[in-house]
Amino acid sequence: MLADIPDFRITFVCMLFLTPEYWQDYELIDIGDFEKLERFGKYITIRPEPQAVWAPALSAKEWEKAAHIRFIPDSNNRGKWVRLKKMPDQWQIQYKSPGLNLQFRLGLTAFKHVGIFPEQAVNWEYINDSLKKMKTPVPKMLNLFAYTGGASLAGKYAGADVVHVDAIKQVIHWARENMEYSGLENIRWTVEDALKFVKREVRRGRRYNGIILDPPAWGNGPRNEKWKLEEKVQEMMEHVVQLLDPEEHFLILNTYSLGFSPLIVENIIKSIYPQAELETGELYLQATGGHKLPLGVFGRCRTLLK
Repeated sequence: MLADIPDFRITFVCMLFLTPEYWQDYELIDIGDFEKLERFGKYITIRPEPQAVWAPALSAKEWEKAAHIRFIPDSNNRGKWVRLKKMPDQWQIQYKSPGLNLQFRLGLTAFKHVGIFPEQAVNWEYINDSLKKMKTPVPKMLNLFAYTGGASLAGKYAGADVVHVDAIKQVIHWARENMEYSGLENIRWTVEDALKFVKREVRRGRRYNGIILDPPAWGNGPRNEKWKLEEKVQEMMEHVVQLLDPEEHFLILNTYSLGFSPLIVENIIKSIYPQAELETGELYLQATGGHKLPLGVFGRCRTLLK
């Protein structure tokens, strides 16, 4: 009997599994055989998905019949798009929920991406909710590794003073387009290595009411600074925590490395910020065909004035 073992303990760990609720212009139709069939607005794509190790619900013929375009990868983490039906190189979609109304310009890139990570809508809602509950008149928000700016748009829509940091100038231009399409203005853009930026902000004594980090597994800064998640994330978080407003703030860390689990994210944040009331878990997308696609783990916490 387990009860007869003197040192036996049972620990329950609660982790969240979250998926967006409000998408109309995005749909994960099916997934399997290392690919995913997705609808972005009016257009349907087939893209590689390394985690889709199971069989799809639909047949290969059904995928081909539905899709407008397919991405064919090469050996250099790039590839090419092969059109199956007529469609433009660029188009727009909308994300609309009870609290947000955002517009995005999508496009076909050589890295299989189209300019948006739909599962991040979960974080956009958390940002919007957190900022609107704050007593601070104009909260300050920092978006690191900010890509095309979904989180930045959510923060600005909620009334925050937003600083958007990314290492790639072309991506900053793309994010600015999304801001303009969404009818927003005055996001502050910074093309810089995220870790260098954070260290400088610490030296300046800056504080933010909200910080979101969406770091890649690996990458290069604008001056060829090397980023590897496993090697740099602890140092990054040690500095980020120093930037949080001590009275009112939220913090979100997303990770996409296949080797990371929610427990690793919990350990990283708790080792630096032990008093955080932390939520951890996994983001996923629900396919119409029934499968669930895991898309990274997260840790998040917030402190609000009573």
